[in-house]
Amino acid sequence: MEALTSGRGESIKPNDERLERAEVRMIATPQMALEAAAAVAAEHGLPAYILGNAIEGEARDVGKVMAAIARQVAGKGQPFATPCVLLSGGETTVTVRGHGRGGRNVEFLLSLGLGLEGAPGIHALAGDTDGVDGSENVAGAYWGPDSLGRAWAMGVNPHDSLTANDGHGFFEALGDTVVTGPTLTNVNDFRAVLIAADTDAGPTPPSNGLNR
Repeated sequence: MEALTSGRGESIKPNDERLERAEVRMIATPQMALEAAAAVAAEHGLPAYILGNAIEGEARDVGKVMAAIARQVAGKGQPFATPCVLLSGGETTVTVRGHGRGGRNVEFLLSLGLGLEGAPGIHALAGDTDGVDGSENVAGAYWGPDSLGRAWAMGVNPHDSLTANDGHGFFEALGDTVVTGPTLTNVNDFRAVLIAADTDAGPTPPSNGLNR
């Protein structure tokens, strides 16, 4: 009781002389992660555009918007010329109403893919920077121009998967999950959409997915 009433346990208040010795340095932030990704893209000759480091909302809604932007870039060269990479970060939300396991990055990616409707030359990657998307030991997933076609050929209905909030099941079936293991650093989610110069082609997706 004496310790509680004495005030010794109080937190330090503004203007406390002890704060004069304090120094704060940010060593990892969402913006830093996106800028680092942009630098990697530049090394490979790809202009990268950061659309925002704090994009929030329902993952499926953000996916629809990002798909519309990507299609405008691919089809009209607006607001960016191709080839280019669209980068974004922040943390979206999944309101789980179906039998799936949620996962905001895989839900974003599945919604994005449905919005792209198989548009050629557009590839995407989404993942949590700590290596865990939702409650799964999966960072995220990869989407390619052939993802929809492969899913239908396997008997996997992407619309049903999205309705069920089963993005993890969808990408596991395709073998396109991205597994990094725990990174021990969380600076929100990371999303990259690559739009090739020739949208009739674009980079060839890996034949065995990114399940590594």
